[in-house]
Formats: sequence, C-alpha cells, structure tokens
Amino acid sequence: MRTTVGIVGAGPAGLLLARLLHNAGIDSVVLESRDRAYVEHRQRAGILEQGTVDVLRAAGAGERMDRVGLRHDGIELRFARRRHRVDFPALTGGRSVMVYAQTEVCKDLIALQLEEGGPLLFETEALAVEDAGTDRPRVRFRRGGPEGVEEVLECEYVVGCDGFWGVSRKAIPAELTRVFERTYPFGWLGILADVPPSHDELVYARHDRGFALLSMRSQSVSRLYLQVPEGTDAETWGDDEIWDELERRFETDDDWKLERGPITQKSVTPMRSYVHEPMRHGRLFLAGDAAHIVPPTGAKGLNLAVGDVVTFARALTHQRQTGSSDLLDGYSETCLRRVWQAERFSYDMTTLLHPVPDATPFEARLQLARLERIASSRAAETDLAEGYTGFPFG
Repeated sequence: MRTTVGIVGAGPAGLLLARLLHNAGIDSVVLESRDRAYVEHRQRAGILEQGTVDVLRAAGAGERMDRVGLRHDGIELRFARRRHRVDFPALTGGRSVMVYAQTEVCKDLIALQLEEGGPLLFETEALAVEDAGTDRPRVRFRRGGPEGVEEVLECEYVVGCDGFWGVSRKAIPAELTRVFERTYPFGWLGILADVPPSHDELVYARHDRGFALLSMRSQSVSRLYLQVPEGTDAETWGDDEIWDELERRFETDDDWKLERGPITQKSVTPMRSYVHEPMRHGRLFLAGDAAHIVPPTGAKGLNLAVGDVVTFARALTHQRQTGSSDLLDGYSETCLRRVWQAERFSYDMTTLLHPVPDATPFEARLQLARLERIASSRAAETDLAEGYTGFPFG
C-alpha cells in the first residue's frame, strides 16, 4: 500500500487530520488497532475550546455538535463555601467552550471519513514505524489479529496519533529525545450518572477533603469527579459514598443542591504531566498523547491534539502550494510553544484546586489566597479565562 500521509491511530486527532487532508486534496490512510465500536464509545475528554469548535465547523464536522452540544460561557469556582463565576466572553472578547464528548467527535469524523475520505482501517495493528529519518518512511502493520499477515504502508509522511503506548514515538532514536514529566500523588474517581446536571456550567470545587468537579455529557447525563489517592480502585467506593462525598465537597452557604441519580460507570484517572521533545524526526510527526499528556484539570488534552494536527495539515498544505518546507521543519517548535503553555495552565489549575497529601496549613491558605485573587482581580480572572478557552493554534 502507498499513500501520502500514513496516520497511526483513529482517535480524534487522527480522524480530524484525515479530514483536514481530504479537504486539502491530500490522500491518507488511517490505521486503528481497535474496532469501530470501541473507538466510538471510549469515554475521554468532553470540553472543546473555541479554536477546536471553529476547526470542526470549518472542516464540515460541526453540524451535530452545534445541534446537540452545550455551549458554555463560563465556569464556577467554589472554595470556602463560596461561589464565583468566571465569565469567558466578557473576559476574552467573546470566546467560549463547548461540552461535546470525544466519543461524539469521533462518531462524526468516522462517518465523514467512511463516506468521503480515504481508507480507514479498523482492527489493524501498527507494529512499527520504519525509516522515519528518510524521505520514504513506512508503517509495518497487521490485520486479522496475531495470526494475520504483516503488510507495509509506504508513505511520504507518517503522523503518529497512537497515544502514549503506541509505536510511533519509539521510532525516534533515544539519543535525540528529551522527556519531561511529573506524576501527581492523586487521581480522579470519575462517574457517569443518569441525572440532569445540578448546575448549567462546570463547577470546580477546592475543598479541604479534596477537589471535586461537576461536569456533564448532555442535559440528562452528569459527569462528576472526586480527587482520590493515587492507585485507588474505583470499585471500593459505593454509590451512596460517592454522592455523600460529592455533596460535602460542593457545599455552599446558599441553598444549592446536588441532584443524585443512578451511577452507570466508575473509573479512576491517574494524573500526570508528560512532554516528549522533539515532536518530529525526519518524516515522522507526533501528535496528541504520543507526544504530551496533561492532567485533566485544564481540559487541554483533546484540544492540544487538535492543535497539533491543524499545525501539520497547514504545514503540508503550505509545502504543496509553495514548495517550501519551512512550516514542516518548524512543526515541533511551533507545537511545543502551545504545548508548554497548556502544560503550565494545567499545572496551575491542578495545584490551585487539589490539596496534596500531608499539605501544611500554610499551603492550604496559599491555595485560598490564589482563589481569592482570581475572584477579586480582573487581570487574574482574565488569565484563567484565556487559558481555559484556548491558546491560538500555531
């Protein structure tokens, strides 16, 4: 098989890249190890930045998002039983975010790719990216499970959108790489519940017992999180115990009430920060979790992946139109500027809202002082709003 761009991974980054390339008249092949049902139902991110929303609309993938997604013009911070709303449009010149789950983004992009785009091969395992440093990289892959026949996809470029555990990053020689990472001593116990959200915007709560987040997947399904110790088994938490703890952490001095409902899913998400430099080696380009991971507090993971593939698609289109490879050559540097700002924002949000184990009273008061500053200073509030609604692509 031959193609211009071999895309490893059919998550939102790989699928969106295939769509952007198709719209630019550039052919691609997408390889995905899982089946379609798995890709369309794995629960991941749910907040789309303004820039991501704009890109999906421009790519022709925004119709259902605009119809059923939930536009949010702010978030609420809770601390010391107080409530403070951050008004995004007022602070950012009109920007907002959209609540629209990654599962739905994938469904939309898969349907478009199968109807209009190039090959999208499910249940196709990428085994290795070879000759990445040459002008003829290849992806060795296998269809049909462990007993299947190995094949080769010959490419002009390979984009690794295959996540942290994928094969793409391994094709970059270790002596050329630098890795920056931090592991946090807590995780998030996340639940899906069949109950309408108890607030019409996301609520980020800092409490002495731990962080809590009120989010949603739709107007009838709530998504909520609790800070728990690292390594927690979700099944050790009973349903009533979860709701009781959420009520404690969201408590306020007014009559706000948390609505309870049947819990349909529980899981624990570890918290870590990770950056791999560079994000390019020869004709291999890394995108999304293959190159960087952020703690979910800042809602940046999916949006960073979108920024990466937008940057690549623009660079390759520029090369095709002008003959100049300047933008492709600058891919890693361009992406990493945005990545590090998102890492900084996610770290700030995480350390702002999560009490660490064995925290001293001094550290607890510093967190409250930082929250008081946001609630009382337009400059501090604007910095949060600009970071949350997204840093410019490129």
